[in-house]
Amino acid sequence: MAVKKISPWSFTVATIIPVWREPAIRKVLSKFDKPYVDEVLVVLDEPTLEMRRAVGEGAKEAVPPVRVIENERRIGIGHAIRRGLEHCLRMAYEVVVVMAGNGKDDPREIPRLLRAIEAGYDYVQGSRFLPGGRYEKLPFFRGVFVRLWPFIWTLLTGKRCTDVANGFRAYRTKLLKDPRINIWQEWLDHYALEYYLHYKALTLGYRFCEVPVSKIYPFRHRGGYSKIKPYRDWIHIVMPLILLRLGARK
Repeated sequence: MAVKKISPWSFTVATIIPVWREPAIRKVLSKFDKPYVDEVLVVLDEPTLEMRRAVGEGAKEAVPPVRVIENERRIGIGHAIRRGLEHCLRMAYEVVVVMAGNGKDDPREIPRLLRAIEAGYDYVQGSRFLPGGRYEKLPFFRGVFVRLWPFIWTLLTGKRCTDVANGFRAYRTKLLKDPRINIWQEWLDHYALEYYLHYKALTLGYRFCEVPVSKIYPFRHRGGYSKIKPYRDWIHIVMPLILLRLGARK
């Protein structure tokens, strides 16, 4: 089935939003008030009636069509993103945007990423720290990490990075067809997938840039501000750079 082109870009593009127990997805979908992309893919982990209802109500307000992909069991965010990428490859989408489903990222800023793709870049990273970007409610210790982490990436890749931990990014699907890039490895089921792709894009000669975006942390009285668990999840964030740099992983 061919993609129904509704976005203004010269390429076909879909947005992937991995979601697990996140009712805020309704509000996120409602902000797709223009055809920023050709399709929105919501990947639901462990779907519940409440979550299906939230997505359904949000989809009614979204201009692009919303497709739901369900995972009966939660494996990890990397696995969820891969489910969306599988669909994008099957439908021959040329570009994919990945963003959070909890309100941290604003769909209305998607054009900032895609204008850079239109200008010829292959991989575009959103940065809250560039002039024109902004962030709110950033927890102190996470703030220290997300500022130091790009400095380490800059040293080890030779590419200037200001924001690596921001999951709001866009890239051409041709990266996924590169034989030097294998996103289907089991060790990428969790947060490692995003950093694996980031490293490959920066070190294999793809055209890379950052653009300013907003990153607004929600606060929940139940569950805190993030689903990332200290130690357990941070290892998946830190290790890809080390393993790939040392050649221990491909």
